[in-house]
Amino acid sequence: MAVDEGVAPAAKTDDDGTVHRLKPNAVGLLGVVFMAVATAAPITAMTGNVPFMVSSGNGIGAPASYLVAMVVLAIFSVGFTSMAKHITSTGAFYGFISYGLGRTVGLASGLLATFAYVVFEPALIGIFSTFATTTLKDQTGLDVPWWAFAVLMLAINATGTWFGVSVAEKLLVVLLATEVTVLAAMAVSVAFHGGGPHGFTFAPVNPVNAFKGTSAGLGLFFAFWSWVGFESTAMYGEESRDPKKIIPKATMISVLGVGVFYVFVSWMAISGTGAGSAVQVATKDPMGLFFNPTERYVGHWAVDVMQWLMITGSLACGMAFHNCAARYMYALGREGVLPSLKNTIGRTHARHGSPHIAGLVQTVVSGLLVGAFWAAGKDPYSGTYVLLAILGTMAILVVQAVCSFAVLVYFRTHHPESRHWFKTAAAPLIGGIAMLAVVVLLVSNMGAAAGPESGSLVLKATPWLVALIAAGGIGYAQYLKRRAPERYALLGRTVLEETKER
Repeated sequence: MAVDEGVAPAAKTDDDGTVHRLKPNAVGLLGVVFMAVATAAPITAMTGNVPFMVSSGNGIGAPASYLVAMVVLAIFSVGFTSMAKHITSTGAFYGFISYGLGRTVGLASGLLATFAYVVFEPALIGIFSTFATTTLKDQTGLDVPWWAFAVLMLAINATGTWFGVSVAEKLLVVLLATEVTVLAAMAVSVAFHGGGPHGFTFAPVNPVNAFKGTSAGLGLFFAFWSWVGFESTAMYGEESRDPKKIIPKATMISVLGVGVFYVFVSWMAISGTGAGSAVQVATKDPMGLFFNPTERYVGHWAVDVMQWLMITGSLACGMAFHNCAARYMYALGREGVLPSLKNTIGRTHARHGSPHIAGLVQTVVSGLLVGAFWAAGKDPYSGTYVLLAILGTMAILVVQAVCSFAVLVYFRTHHPESRHWFKTAAAPLIGGIAMLAVVVLLVSNMGAAAGPESGSLVLKATPWLVALIAAGGIGYAQYLKRRAPERYALLGRTVLEETKER
C-alpha cells in the first residue's frame, strides 16, 4: 500500500486496532546514527568524563576503559540488533522486552526507560547552562544567569520535536560534525607531533590498566556512562527507511564508531599532556587535559572554539534525549496504558508526523525538574547534571540488562529457527551479565561519582526510585491483566503494519 510521506498514517496492533503513527521514511541510516551519537555527546563525554576518570578513576588507563566498554557494548548490541531485525517499534526496549519476557516485565521496563530519558534532558540542561555561562563570561565578560540558558534550551528542544525528526536530524548533523572535528583536530595533531612531549606510549590503551588506579570501578562506570543513549537507534525504526536493515547497522556503527573515537581522543589527550603528568593535570585543572594539548598542537583559537562546541555538544545531547523521551511517552500513550493518554501524548501531528504533544509534556516536566533544583539551590552542574544523570543511568542500565535476557527468551519461544549460538545466546547472556556488573559498579561508586553531592537525598533515593518505578509498572500491568485484559493485551505490541513482528 502506498504511503503519503506528508502525513502520518496509522500503525496496526495485534488486535487490528489502529493507532497514530510517526511519519515514515523521514530519516536514513546516517540520520539515525547522528541521533544516537548525539545522545552520547562526544565532546561532553570527553571533556566532562575523561579528566575525572584520570584523576579519580583508573588514571592513564582511562582509554583502556573505553576499549573494554566498547567490546562489552558491541557484544550486547549483537543480541539487541538480532531482535531489531524482527521487531520495529518506537517503544524499543518496551517492545523488545514485552515480546521476550512478557507484557508485565515489558511495561515495567518501558516505564523505567521513559523515566531515564525524561530525567536525562534536565540533566543536560544543567551542564549546557554551566558551559554557556562560563564560556560567555570568559570570552566576552558577560554574566548571564544560568537559568536563562535553561529556558533557551527548553524552547529549542520543544521546537525541534514539534517539527519532526528530520528537522532535529539537520540540526544534530551540524552540531555533531563541528564538535567531532575539533576533538579530532587535537588528537590527530598530537599524533602527527610524535605523540606529545614524551612520545607515544601504549600504556593508556593496555586493557590491564583499565583495572588499575585509584578506583578502577569508577573509571569503568564513567566509560559505560559515556555511551548512554546509543541504543536509541531502535526507537527511530518507525521513522526510518528500511528499518530492518538500517537499525542494526546504525547501532553497530554507533557503538564501534564512537568507541574508536573515544579511545583515540582520550589516548591522545593523555599522551599530548604527558602520561607522567596527566593525573596531576587532571586533578588540578580538569579542562587542561584537553585545552593544553589543543593549544600546544593546534592553536589557542581551537581552545576558544572547543569551549563553544562544549555548549553546542551538550545542546545536541539534550535535544536527542528530548526526542527519546517524547517517543517513549508516545509509545506508551498510543497503546492506552492509561485511556486518557491515547488521544493526548499518544497522538501525532497531522502534518509533521511528530509526537508533538508528548514533546510538550516532556518540556513541561523538564522545566519543572530544572525549576525544582534551582529552587533547592542546586548548582546546575554538580547538582542538576550529576544527580539526574546518575539517576537516569541506573534506570537505563537495568533496562539494558533485562533486554539482553529478553533476547534469549524471545528467540527460544518465537523464532527457534533463527537461533544462533552466539548472536542469540552467548552474546545476550554475556551482555546482560556485563550490564548488571555495571549497575553494581554504579551503586558502589555513586558517592564518588556525585562528588560534592555525595550526601544528597536525591542520590540516596536513586536506587529506591528505580525500584519503585519498576514495581509500579509490574503492579499496574497485573491490575490491567485482571481488570482490563483488552488493554493489557496491547502492551508493547504496537508495531508497523509492513514490518509486523515475524
